Amino acid sequence: MYAELIGKQRKYFEQGETHELTFRIKQLKQLKKAIKEHEHELIEALHKDLNKSEEEAFLTEIGPLYQEIKHTINHLPKWMKPKRVKTAISHIGSRGVIYSEPRGVTLIIAPWNYPVQLAFAPLIGAIAGGNCAVIKPSELTPNTSKIVRIIIEKYFPEEYIAVKEGAVETSKQLLEQRFDYIFFTGSVAVGKVVMEQAAKQLIPVTLELGGKSPVVIDKSARLDLAAKRIAWGKFLNAGQTCVAPDYALVHEDVKDLFISLLKKQIDLLFREKVESQLYPRVVSERHFNRLLTFLEEGDVIKGGTYNREQLTISPTLLENVNWDQAIMNEEIFGPILPIFTFDQVEEVIPIIRERANPLAFYVFAEDRAVQDLLIKNLSFGGGCINDTIMHLATPHLPFGGKGESGIGAYHGYESFAAFTHNKSILKQTTRFDLPLRYKPDLKLLRKVFR
Repeated sequence: MYAELIGKQRKYFEQGETHELTFRIKQLKQLKKAIKEHEHELIEALHKDLNKSEEEAFLTEIGPLYQEIKHTINHLPKWMKPKRVKTAISHIGSRGVIYSEPRGVTLIIAPWNYPVQLAFAPLIGAIAGGNCAVIKPSELTPNTSKIVRIIIEKYFPEEYIAVKEGAVETSKQLLEQRFDYIFFTGSVAVGKVVMEQAAKQLIPVTLELGGKSPVVIDKSARLDLAAKRIAWGKFLNAGQTCVAPDYALVHEDVKDLFISLLKKQIDLLFREKVESQLYPRVVSERHFNRLLTFLEEGDVIKGGTYNREQLTISPTLLENVNWDQAIMNEEIFGPILPIFTFDQVEEVIPIIRERANPLAFYVFAEDRAVQDLLIKNLSFGGGCINDTIMHLATPHLPFGGKGESGIGAYHGYESFAAFTHNKSILKQTTRFDLPLRYKPDLKLLRKVFR
């Protein structure tokens, strides 16, 4: 079944229509039109699946897509132009050119936590790069998955872009096909499976994974603003964000004040939503039960209430958590924030290095020396100084992980680059032919290659 679809897409790709600039721009505009015309249905589906409010759905799922498409359309003509490069003295008379070649037939596996944005954002890159695509949405958000399929089927022919719904078996069967490129967003565990399957056929991949993303609050930080931005970034989408702060490291001198301000901001931003049952739910009972065990691994100093029927957990702060407990050895991915303290900022470096290469890192500090120390001495995918999450919302910054948190990056130009191959061409002159390579003179060669 899937082999036939891949065959149809490959045949269509090889006709060359997807390679043309005018075609790509037309399809990007078509995608934007499709999202706009079905915006209400998408937001409604997100509410059914994750209990997202209309405002949160637009802010985190729909709006960034409009911005990304606009940015891509504006810059695509420049990105597609062959790039001239310098010529080495050993290649005198020749010209070097790099062509951005479409990869071909691509697979996009989308997650459940942002099921609209993380299905369509990679697709923007696939279209911009001149590819065909198959999208596999998450079965854990079935209403959104259905609308994504309806949109794609309505606006794009199957031989160009298709959606295949299903559970683990569908993903397994798709990964057995001969794609030219795979883009996966999800957990580290599943990412390893995807990479293993891709390796069997030497298919290149981008893996957008996760990890334990720390936030450091220095004593020089604007504590009121830090509390507000951390509360928003952590408890957005009930903490089910791959770059949400996973744990906080607070300077001992400001710990009590910061925690009181953080509690205040949680109430201001989320109490009304929790009480009116408009706070996003945990995606499944399995994830909900996992999070409940974490509540027992520390002292709850804020929140900790839950509703099993609604699958909701209120924004929760924990203290007195041990580093060797389960909560600190896997990504939390829920509305629970463990808080630790430090005395000297240098102390946090080995702590964070033990949980290597998080997808994101955040530091709140007015002291430039503290900012520089941590940014230069820690390895992570990307992050913010004096903010959370916002680095992934701009098309001008690449977004991706490192090591356990992922391979490759996307957004803006990086999306185009991810879905294209750099094809290097040397254009050699025929006006003359240097004899040096045919009858090498060692003394002259040493001068040329010095």
